[in-house]
Amino acid sequence: MLPETDKDMIVMVSEEMDRLQIFDSLHEECGVFGAFDVPDAASITYYALHSLQHRGQEGCGIVTFDGGTMLREKGLGLVTEVFSKEKLERLTGSVAIGHVRYSTAGGGGLDNVQPFTFRHYTGNFALAHNGNIVNSEQLRHYLEENGSLFHSTSDSEILAHLMKKNNREEQRIDAIIDALNMIEGAFAFLIMTPRRIYACRDKYGLRPLSLGRLNGGWVVSSETCAFDVIGAEFVRDVEPGEIVSLDHHGLRSNDYSQYKRRKMCAMEYIYFSRPDSDIEGCNVHAFRKETGRLLWREAPAEADIVVGVPDSSLSAAMGYSEEGGLPYEMGLIKNKYVGRTFIQPSQALREKGVKMKLSAVKSIVNGKRVALVDDSIVRGTTSKRIVDMLHEAGATEVHVRIASPPITHPCFYGVDISTYDELLCASKSVEEVRRIIGADSLAFISEGALFEAARSRDDMCMACFNGKYPTALYSTLEEANKDGKF
Repeated sequence: MLPETDKDMIVMVSEEMDRLQIFDSLHEECGVFGAFDVPDAASITYYALHSLQHRGQEGCGIVTFDGGTMLREKGLGLVTEVFSKEKLERLTGSVAIGHVRYSTAGGGGLDNVQPFTFRHYTGNFALAHNGNIVNSEQLRHYLEENGSLFHSTSDSEILAHLMKKNNREEQRIDAIIDALNMIEGAFAFLIMTPRRIYACRDKYGLRPLSLGRLNGGWVVSSETCAFDVIGAEFVRDVEPGEIVSLDHHGLRSNDYSQYKRRKMCAMEYIYFSRPDSDIEGCNVHAFRKETGRLLWREAPAEADIVVGVPDSSLSAAMGYSEEGGLPYEMGLIKNKYVGRTFIQPSQALREKGVKMKLSAVKSIVNGKRVALVDDSIVRGTTSKRIVDMLHEAGATEVHVRIASPPITHPCFYGVDISTYDELLCASKSVEEVRRIIGADSLAFISEGALFEAARSRDDMCMACFNGKYPTALYSTLEEANKDGKF
């Protein structure tokens, strides 16, 4: 159905474009940030969330405590869209936590935008979460059977109910330890009270969480890039299975589990994190550049130039270019000012909408054999679109090189690929994928090369590549496989 006016056309969100963007791009669920004993904590959190915006663009929120008063502002949209100067000025206090969200488990909507706030006779608190709880369905059923009422459909709310399931007036740290030991999955939780922030990381170490110092106080963030923006000094990472308490005593540590692993999600290095972040001692840009070098050694291309897909693939493309002695060129340009996509009343206008976000530089690629470096292939829709775009711009050949192994299995740890049906490589050979995307050749990096690029690491979660899940999966794998094909 066509919009009645041009204005209607502009304000309606494009189903086709959203399908292409959501299902053929990987999305991390969210990012968290906290500040304790930091003057003007809300403003510091605002700038930190802005630097974590790549981890979630659907919604964001900040909660502060000013004395015993809990204050919150949240909304749908980007950080700069949700927070005005007036809103930040209302968020007084030196203790704050913030959150940026991309919806996966539980879906979207304002009710699911965090941080969540809870009022209880044992003390009010707020909570923010990055990751995914794989036994959420079982825990939610258990809690509802015992009288819990949920305000949101997010799995993040489960921790708060577990903490208060028996209304015991015990030490809060004991309640948190008991609750975390009932949860299975990947997570970084921030729990804030009027006088304290608890920073909790899953025992498998699947999600990053780092501590820093700022103006005599403490900060905690999903990524270290936020510390650079606000001028904080990195101190250390929160360890797997650790709860760090930040209060007037300083920093105190408790282990809630002795089962500790270092299974950092490989896609944090490959795609999710910002290049200027360091994850457990490894710089993201350096890792990606090294994967590009190793990718050339494993799969050199007979090409004239190397082109990276903006933005997360540029570092790998640089490494591929340097190792192969080929010129690195900006053959693709990303329009950074295109936000939400719009309904187009015809296929021709839909295609123009696609080019609003990414376009080929004809004068660079015309008549050239292009080695196209990308970080991953999900559905293949975007890959095909880019290959077609380069051919239309005059590229004589397009050789696709992927800086990750084929994604063949769903992820249940906070990444929005939860079914086999979404994954092109789950049911197709490399040659079949090559034909589908229209490339002249196609190659993926090996799992071994990822470990070589990480250098300091001897373990990572690569479940989306090999199906070796570090946690129990409960009913999630059954749901992913309900069509019976795998």
